[in-house]
Amino acid sequence: MRVELLTVGDELLRGDTVNGNAGWLGRRLTEAGVQVVRGVVVPDETETIIKALQEALERADAVIVTGGLGGTVDDVTRDALARAAGVGLHRDPALEARLRDRAATRGVPLLESALRMADVPDGARLLPNPAGTAPGLRVTLPGGVAYAVPGVPHEMRAIVEESVLPELGGTPVPAHVLRTATVWESVVAGRLAPVEALPGVRVAYYPSAGEVRVRIEADAEEGLAEAAEMARKLLGGAVYAEEDVALDRVVHRLLAGRNATVAVAESLTGGLLGAELTGMPGSSATFLGGVVVYATPLKHLLLGVPADLLAAHGAVHPDVAAAMAAGVRERLGASYGLAVTGVAGPDPQDGQPVGTVHVAVADSGAHPRVKSVRLPVNGDGERARGPIRRMTVVHALDLLRRHLLTLESCERWSVTAGDGEEPG
Repeated sequence: MRVELLTVGDELLRGDTVNGNAGWLGRRLTEAGVQVVRGVVVPDETETIIKALQEALERADAVIVTGGLGGTVDDVTRDALARAAGVGLHRDPALEARLRDRAATRGVPLLESALRMADVPDGARLLPNPAGTAPGLRVTLPGGVAYAVPGVPHEMRAIVEESVLPELGGTPVPAHVLRTATVWESVVAGRLAPVEALPGVRVAYYPSAGEVRVRIEADAEEGLAEAAEMARKLLGGAVYAEEDVALDRVVHRLLAGRNATVAVAESLTGGLLGAELTGMPGSSATFLGGVVVYATPLKHLLLGVPADLLAAHGAVHPDVAAAMAAGVRERLGASYGLAVTGVAGPDPQDGQPVGTVHVAVADSGAHPRVKSVRLPVNGDGERARGPIRRMTVVHALDLLRRHLLTLESCERWSVTAGDGEEPG
């Protein structure tokens, strides 16, 4: 099955909205064994959508259309589908009743334009929307079939999972996922060169700020098992998960398994680290709280960082990070204290260049563990600020993960040759 992705929306072309739907669809369809041959973004214009549908079905067996199914005047995907199919539109009584009931339940007026969501191309099949109002549509067109789903991400995903993927079929390619933290993509790829050389094996790399997701595919399950085992050994402790699970959840699991808690002290991240550790259900079992000490004097006032240390070195120093970690652990009564301090930009601070970061973790022992890195600065300091803050969060979480696993002495996460190279 060959599928083309057609994303509709002026806001995508203007850059007001990032096209995350196409990324998710490409990844999910590939996992399901469906070949994605092309992705196209078009404006909210009926004629342009019709032409894009026709061109898509010259290359593919099906097209998945996202966006343009709402109740405003610029939501014209239904009209385009009907015209491309050479049919009219009718108003579905059940959908109209549902829209009216929903508005009445919420106590809000129902605009006449919102009833457009009950308009259906003749002959189309409705795809139930378990997460929202507007249903998806399956429309037969010359050359193939179109699946239209809302642009709201959680609604799009629900309809695709429940109605589109089962119909597209596909044979999933045997694959294994490894997720790594704080190691460059080039370093990961260099280590996995022997895996890429295995017959019938393909390796893909998906980098993000401070992380690399590695997807290994193989023609047969036996070859996949061999490739995954080799990759696991070559990457060693850089691997934090062998499933699609985020680093914060891995840390949460490790803490929960020890009945342990963590508290955070943040400078340059301004609360991002605490937000990351509270993003999952059940985080209250392992996260106690945090202290944002952005101003240098507060590091002494709230966390007990020695005033002479701050006077001598400023806020951006490994000993300051260590004192922050120890201070927040003691004051909040946590099993572990995790701290970050550094320079996110755009200007240097305390004589330190942009990208200088120190992270520290403290337990009940006398000496906190500190990691100092120079994170890459791409472009001027202002553009680098966001990525540096995000990478700092990753480095801090990974430091805590490695600390916890060292305490556990887990053989699987033992450090291998070259594992100490941890650039941003």
